Amino acid sequence: QVQLVESEGGSVQAGGSLRLACTASGSSYALTFILNWGWFRQSPEQEREGVAAIGGHSGMTYYADSVKGRFTISRDNDENTVYLQMNNLKPEDSAVYYCAAAFRAGNWASIGTYGYWGHGTQVTVSS
Repeated sequence: QVQLVESEGGSVQAGGSLRLACTASGSSYALTFILNWGWFRQSPEQEREGVAAIGGHSGMTYYADSVKGRFTISRDNDENTVYLQMNNLKPEDSAVYYCAAAFRAGNWASIGTYGYWGHGTQVTVSS
């Protein structure tokens, strides 16, 4: 079993920054097999959407067009932690952000690729 815990989100004004962290716990052996880490978000009006992902071993990164150039995903394999640095935040970035881990290959932005999810953390951006 793998558990994912996101750090607390927060509230910022437009143009501000936040950094989210997600730490995985469980079998250290199992954690070495995480293929991809992902960040998703969901607002009340929209379906859950992929924001960014990073290869657990390759380090390759993927971003939604809406966040390219503003968000940066990174990972610390020694700490089993993935980060999402969010800069120049906009009101439309307001959502509950979820961390996810995938043990199989697939579309990085597809919910079905990921087998483990955190409980989510709220990010609110005011104009």
